[in-house]
Amino acid sequence: MSGLSHQNKVIIVRSAVPSRDLGFLPGNVKEKIREYETPYRSICTDLFNRGDAYDILKSKGIIEFMSTSFVRGITLYDSIVILEEVQNMSFNEIYSVLTRIGKNCRVIISGDFRQSDLERSGIQKFMRVIKKMKSFSFIEFGIQDIVRSDFVKELIVATIEEEKVCRNSSMPSIPVTS
Repeated sequence: MSGLSHQNKVIIVRSAVPSRDLGFLPGNVKEKIREYETPYRSICTDLFNRGDAYDILKSKGIIEFMSTSFVRGITLYDSIVILEEVQNMSFNEIYSVLTRIGKNCRVIISGDFRQSDLERSGIQKFMRVIKKMKSFSFIEFGIQDIVRSDFVKELIVATIEEEKVCRNSSMPSIPVTS
């Protein structure tokens, strides 16, 4: 990964708060957290065309995964920190992670406020805060950037159109969850 200038690893941080209560996951902390790493295994499999790519990158210390539950008291250095699925974090979770950022880090924050599973998502407040900071640049994706499937694109377009109708007619909007 020579593309990493002074950062020597990628740290993916995600909330371990489930959107629906399914009870407790069995196992120790490492085994429980493993469930939240599933999307990144899939991404690495697609990127590197091998099913063990994520585990290899983890074993070499190139990728690290952590939950927002365990960031207190640490400082992150020399890393690209990806704050993932931020729409499903409280403002306090987001703030807790960002106050851990040490020297020589780059931060990528990924989330879609339309896909929040939680009633008290902190993404809207967070976006208002970082818009006041010079250190952040925004990249906002549009409908043309949806690549998961034509079905998903059609669903999102229809939902946005329905929300516009609801706003214009003072009807309650449809909650959007992933």
